[in-house]
Amino acid sequence: MGEADPAVSVWPARGRTRAVVLVLHGGAEHSTGSVQPWKLAYLRMVPIARALHRAGRKDGVEVRLLRNRRYGWNAPAEDPVDDARWALERLRADHPGLPVVLVGHSMGARVALRVADDPAVRGVCALAPWTPRGEPVDAVAGRSVLIVHGTRDRMTSPAESHAFAERAAKVAARLARFEMANEGHAMVRRARVWTRLTVAFTLDLLTGDDGRTLRGAWAAPAPQRLRIPV
Repeated sequence: MGEADPAVSVWPARGRTRAVVLVLHGGAEHSTGSVQPWKLAYLRMVPIARALHRAGRKDGVEVRLLRNRRYGWNAPAEDPVDDARWALERLRADHPGLPVVLVGHSMGARVALRVADDPAVRGVCALAPWTPRGEPVDAVAGRSVLIVHGTRDRMTSPAESHAFAERAAKVAARLARFEMANEGHAMVRRARVWTRLTVAFTLDLLTGDDGRTLRGAWAAPAPQRLRIPV
């Protein structure tokens, strides 16, 4: 991509790197504006990236936060999908053969669900995902997927993420979806809960330790597993 490369912030593992988390921020449906470091959609993911690093660094988990070239999805170009593919290529070059978990919010969650077919990816944590009707599910085949959506979200549709989850559950290795009461799109009212679920999912996949947070979710019957209240 040359001069227009996206930016990547890296929080290194302690000791040898054993796994990597790639964090993807939100955006807008249409915007060719650049993503500055002070953009709210980007800043929203910094605390989550840091929490993931604190929880996983001792176990060899590196965390990378991608800052896209452009703020919008910009169909048919789908600019952030290209950026995420670029970041995954770079990640594989730096750490060949290591497992990766994708964590995305809003548009970033849509991107994560699109690029989950990368061979390094073990799973996707999709926070308040933008999953419009007809969004493809093939990329999550064989992957673990966690979806978390606030019931008061007015930016992205909880109903559409539930419909996506119903379709994706047929191809994913496992999928659970949490509905967070009294929470909107910005993940600020119950920030600790968003972070706790994200960290638990990531550690479960990369280190085998989720602190029992998600064990009941994976074991729940199929209909209930897609509408877990929290």
